Amino acid sequence: MKCGFVSIVGRPNVGKSTLLNSLLGMKLAITSNVSGTTRNIIEGIYNDNNSQIIFVDTPGIHKPSHKLGNLLNKKAYEKTEGVDVILFMVDISKGFGKGDKFILDKIKDKNIPIFLLLNKIDLVKDKEKLLNDINTLKDLATFQEIIPISSLKKDNLDVLISCIKENLEEMDKIYSEEELTNVSTRFIMAEFVREKILELTKEEIPHTVSCYVENYEEDKDYIHIQVLIVVERDNIKKIIIGKNGSLLKEIGSKARVDMEKFLGKKVFLETYVKTLKNWRDEEKYFLELGLKENE
Repeated sequence: MKCGFVSIVGRPNVGKSTLLNSLLGMKLAITSNVSGTTRNIIEGIYNDNNSQIIFVDTPGIHKPSHKLGNLLNKKAYEKTEGVDVILFMVDISKGFGKGDKFILDKIKDKNIPIFLLLNKIDLVKDKEKLLNDINTLKDLATFQEIIPISSLKKDNLDVLISCIKENLEEMDKIYSEEELTNVSTRFIMAEFVREKILELTKEEIPHTVSCYVENYEEDKDYIHIQVLIVVERDNIKKIIIGKNGSLLKEIGSKARVDMEKFLGKKVFLETYVKTLKNWRDEEKYFLELGLKENE
């Protein structure tokens, strides 16, 4: 049995969480076009007949402008240690930029096999340019593999799995087949709500919005879930609630669809919003809560 840990790293919005979900065949990590969407280290456990691969989704590495950004970068770098393979993902439809080079310079000298994943090839129309890009990028570091993929369309993911297996040790399974992830169901439910907030409010809502499951109870017919949304300003609270509560209702309706699909049972969802005016003073507390409580 081939088993091991594989860390997925790259800039924000290159498709790391989408890759994790596609490899697992289920929605585990939330996705959006907002930088800083992934704030937690999420492990997704892949099983087949001859392997168990623990994929580690990390926050996008970026130039930080606040304490949260520094913490997220630190978390991502930590997960390039003690793993068996690093998947360095680039959005090749946008080219290889300074941010990509910055990350590569941080990881290229580690004594760990590094795969360069050129994601979003479905958006690249000029295939000759893609080949030229591969030829140029191969000289930037000693890559174990360079694999063009589309995490959204699932192109070449079978090739990726096969190549990863070649770099893993023979050992007993690390987790049981019933285990899917290192985070709790409560955490995943809260993330579904946060995803819909980011999706429906676009750039109006800062990255600092946080969601927490206050109550989770299951009976024979429903799972009752109560989610608290924490914001730092009253005007943000008004935006999320919307006119006569319309946006908050839409957020809840869309999140409930994902919850029911994940849980396989009807969900009764309540959401409410709270303003924490001294967010900066309380930031460390909420970061600890958000990053650690539900692991």
